[in-house]
Amino acid sequence: MTTPEPATTTGSTPPGNPTAPAVPAVPSLTTRHPVVASDRLLADLVPPRHFAAETFDTYRPDPAHPTQAAAVERLRAAAQQVLSAGRTRWWQRSRSSAPVAVYLDGGFGVGKTHLLASLAHAVGTHQCAYGTFVEYTHLVGALGFAPTVEALATRRLVCIDEFELDDPGDTVLMSRLLRELADRGVALAATSNTLPGSLGEGRFAAEDFLREIQAMAARFEVLRVDGQDYRHRSTITDADGLDEDTVRAAAATRTDATLDDFGALLDHLATVHPSRYGTLLDGVGLVALTGVRPVPRQDVALRLVVLVDRLYDRDVPVLLGGAGERELFSPEMLRGGYRKKYYRALSRLGSLAADGAALLEP
Repeated sequence: MTTPEPATTTGSTPPGNPTAPAVPAVPSLTTRHPVVASDRLLADLVPPRHFAAETFDTYRPDPAHPTQAAAVERLRAAAQQVLSAGRTRWWQRSRSSAPVAVYLDGGFGVGKTHLLASLAHAVGTHQCAYGTFVEYTHLVGALGFAPTVEALATRRLVCIDEFELDDPGDTVLMSRLLRELADRGVALAATSNTLPGSLGEGRFAAEDFLREIQAMAARFEVLRVDGQDYRHRSTITDADGLDEDTVRAAAATRTDATLDDFGALLDHLATVHPSRYGTLLDGVGLVALTGVRPVPRQDVALRLVVLVDRLYDRDVPVLLGGAGERELFSPEMLRGGYRKKYYRALSRLGSLAADGAALLEP
């Protein structure tokens, strides 16, 4: 549940143009202080809206990369295995009938999330839990480890999108969670990303993944998904930010828009637990930001990454005033241990910004 306070963004005449009509008040994300019950955290573990209608049939394998079609066929078979295994209680299964465990290895934008969502839909979303790595760690934080295991063990399949290897503590936690679920007979499917600069280095991400989940590594079948980013755009865009008067005016034309100063929003995110960022966006159809500029610190940048993921999950277009995406994350951040998160955020934010810019076209 989100409990917005009265908006602080008031109607005003656009700066630098005293004769222009006043811009109506637009709600602000900084006035929202969402409260999320633990049962909603569980209920929200479904494929994101962006992939709500996707199936194996809507995935279009690139003929130039046969691994894409091969992954589709293997996952179709995996869905049938999960459904067949679901007819037998976990304690009745023999050791030889270990549950399905697949890992999709590939770069940005090759359709791994599409395939993962398609697997969940094929099994039945009421029989699956689907979330990002971060959402599962937040779930453990909210419920506790044992209750999380009990809750997820009621599902036939647990899907983990964007498995992250940059936090040793969280990785160990997730490895233990996966082991306990697999021991209960729950099927598992995960994705992660190979860095753009590491494409062509073989099993770069797969080797990292299997090494970090040592106790589970032998259970996972690695499915390579080769190809180029389907968005056909560079990971870091050089596009300039939009005119800020245009951003404000566009936000004022929509009843489902929010308008925030970028710095103020970053400050507000520090007061909201990341598990609530999805709820922060309830009812929002457009996010307009002014004053976009480089993020000052790593902790701030990581919170922004989570917000971008939730925006992308919900297909919420954005309007970026100020510097736009240009130099949003510093070169040091893009070389550091969290670089996969930043590259993913830039790729997704660029896609959402393109959607937002399209709304401005006549």
